[in-house]
Amino acid sequence: MKKILIIADDLSGAADCAIGFTGASHRVVVMLEAERDQMDPHADTTAVDTDTRRLSPAQAAARTAAAFRALGGPGQRLYKKIDSTLRGNWAAEVAALQPVAGLAIVAPAFPATGRALRGARVLVHGTPLEQTPTWQLENAGRDANVATLLNEAGLATDVLDGESLRDDPAALAARIAASAAAGTQALIVDTGSEQALRTLARVTLASDVPLFWVGSGGLAREISALTRRPAVEAAPDESPAADPHADLPVLALVGSLSPVSERQCAMLRERTGIEQLIVPPDVLRAGPAHADWAALRAQIGATLAARADLLVRIGRDDAFDPAEGAQLSTSLAALVEPHFARIGGLIATGGETARAMLSAARIPSLHLQAEVEAGVAVGRPLDPNRAHRPGIVTKAGAFGTDHALYAAWLRLRNQTEPDVVPH
Repeated sequence: MKKILIIADDLSGAADCAIGFTGASHRVVVMLEAERDQMDPHADTTAVDTDTRRLSPAQAAARTAAAFRALGGPGQRLYKKIDSTLRGNWAAEVAALQPVAGLAIVAPAFPATGRALRGARVLVHGTPLEQTPTWQLENAGRDANVATLLNEAGLATDVLDGESLRDDPAALAARIAASAAAGTQALIVDTGSEQALRTLARVTLASDVPLFWVGSGGLAREISALTRRPAVEAAPDESPAADPHADLPVLALVGSLSPVSERQCAMLRERTGIEQLIVPPDVLRAGPAHADWAALRAQIGATLAARADLLVRIGRDDAFDPAEGAQLSTSLAALVEPHFARIGGLIATGGETARAMLSAARIPSLHLQAEVEAGVAVGRPLDPNRAHRPGIVTKAGAFGTDHALYAAWLRLRNQTEPDVVPH
């Protein structure tokens, strides 16, 4: 099996897409920058975060194409990871990759998290995407039809009912070949079940048509299951039993304001008694110039120095704008960074939050090791010579069950509880 290159537009997305390959005994590395000299030569699967979600479509397309030129090559298959709720500039990015990567097989469904595709429209637990709070927060008034978005990006599209062909791989293969021959550039495949995605993965892995995959963690999970490698024993420094930071506190950073994150934070606090600090957005906008900056930084330091676990969240005010998420996350990371060496584990909710914290802590790449629950990844800094290598959990903001943050905390604490069912 060829190696896999995953290009994602945010860090939590890169990790939640790549983590399925860890479960299939791949060596998986997630990178913050598309730099070939930083690639792990032993990795079977490499995921890179291009950090393009907040850019203009043209900027995002250019950066995505540059990432493929930098990291792509013979012996690789390309997976363009997109958000299962269609956030970001994914259509422009697919359009930039299509001329060099072939037919785009577009299947954003992720059944394990309630995402399906029907008639080229995303359903979230049965609700049309346009009606969900996630879409309304950032895209109110915009059409969420996958075909429309790809057409607007300049791609010739076709829609295929993959669900009805889930038991007929030969027919599915013939339809894909026919679409490619007819000049289709992006083939949208309606799916709503793991079985349909599994058939699509099997057919496209064996296909002679030049193609690349466009999807969320759902299709990636099925591809990983079909490319399982022999199990490799973990190195001693990757074993929880050998963790030198096990007695240090866990820090949870939550930059997402989604209702999903709100419920997850509530359960984490209820089950663990973790201390909570909500940082007002005006403090983060002003940075060190704000009168409360020093006091908040000192409060974070004192809590962690006492080896108490801490949940730090970005608050919300009337001036809040979703477009300022990266700025607020960067400021939050700067607030925490002086105390980062005191933690034994990090839980980062929201791709911008995770990237900002890892960048501030000078961690350019993660070696993914396990999955807390569907799409929630845990890893460690890749550099084995780094003295401080805390366990790091990443999770998209509007993602996961209500147990997700609590389950991540249990994982970093090397604890289990009967009411938390491992994935």
